[in-house]
Amino acid sequence: MSNIVAIVGRPNVGKSTLFNRMLKQRQAIVEETSGVTRDRHYGKSDWNGKEFTVIDTGGYVVGSDDIFEEEIRKQVNLAIDEADVIIFLVNGRDGLHVLDEDVAQILRQQKKPVLLAVNKIDEPNKEVLVSEFYALGLGDPYPISAMTGGGTGELLDKVCELLPNDTTDFDTSLPRFTVVGRPNVGKSSLINAFLGTDRHIVTDIAGTTRDTNDTRYNAFGMDFMLVDTAGLRKKSKVEEDIEFYSVMRSIRAIENCDVAILMIDAQNGFEAQDMNILRLVERNRKGLVVVVNKWDLIEKDSNTHLEYERAIRAKTAPFTDYPIIFTSAINKQRIYKVLETAHQVYENRERRIPVRELNDVMLEIIGSVPPPTASRGRYIKIKYITQLKSVFPQFIFFCNLPKDVKESYERFLENKIRENWNFTGVPIQMIFKEK
Repeated sequence: MSNIVAIVGRPNVGKSTLFNRMLKQRQAIVEETSGVTRDRHYGKSDWNGKEFTVIDTGGYVVGSDDIFEEEIRKQVNLAIDEADVIIFLVNGRDGLHVLDEDVAQILRQQKKPVLLAVNKIDEPNKEVLVSEFYALGLGDPYPISAMTGGGTGELLDKVCELLPNDTTDFDTSLPRFTVVGRPNVGKSSLINAFLGTDRHIVTDIAGTTRDTNDTRYNAFGMDFMLVDTAGLRKKSKVEEDIEFYSVMRSIRAIENCDVAILMIDAQNGFEAQDMNILRLVERNRKGLVVVVNKWDLIEKDSNTHLEYERAIRAKTAPFTDYPIIFTSAINKQRIYKVLETAHQVYENRERRIPVRELNDVMLEIIGSVPPPTASRGRYIKIKYITQLKSVFPQFIFFCNLPKDVKESYERFLENKIRENWNFTGVPIQMIFKEK
């Protein structure tokens, strides 16, 4: 289970700068994903061998001072609900601010570990500059400079010390399918359709994250854990907060699953938050099934679904090899097709190609369409291919000039793999290694 570290604080204290520092300081950091609204960001970081997700809650508060105060309280409460460790960032140059005191008051009432980081401390007399922040009652402040990196190592050391160990308490022997998507797209209706119409469903298990329920589904020759993330608590009527909360849940749910069932609303189409969730699935190398729900509410002709499919795949390119199913959860149209397809995607993700078969097929293709020449007219020679024994498909191409293989040719090879073996719904990682 992935741990979540949230950075909170009032505007203009350097939250986004610290976020970027945490993600870029070490080469083990793997990705940065734009958030669903404005400047919210989600990324994966690794420090001293411990991986965690970082959430930047900053950059979206607008309006008057009163609105500042209200919105800051909302983001802090959201972070408290989902994060394992909270970094409370203040501005050492400005000194103690009344909004800092308001945030601290909220944080002092919680049981979550909170680290107070005083930013923009570049001078040698750190003790003098941070002393007034002891008044916040959150322990010893950590003087840092998010811009230069000063003091951030000590802060991250403490973060990793406070993060819980991996406490995976679910049965890893069974495939895990999770339903994700924006609020009100029909996730609850789909789950209820499964649970309400099939008596072979047994044994509810406490979820690994708050408001998440795992249910074992054993029917029609399928046996897997169905993860329901539909129960979003609407902390406010502000749509942005609801969406922010849903993405935080999606991060956990996706990282804990084998196949993600991404539901979208047919009436609204494929929106920005849908894209962000899909990219989370892709970058975490999970299986993907896209479900277009409320299809019964759409006026359509014989070509409507084809046009709808093309529109979705055009937005998600270059990753387009995934199934799209049109359903009505309320009317129970094609709902079991969703499970059958998810199970097939899981099998695709588990697929292993024998080394000899892989080389016989791919080396012939490479011989017919060789890689473009490298710099200074040098020829790239791919000598051998193998699939790693990993939880998702990874292929290593051994060649003489791995750094000179162009992205377009890499995509060509991936497409040829997909043409010859069924990896529909599964992101593939291509690795080029010198030999």
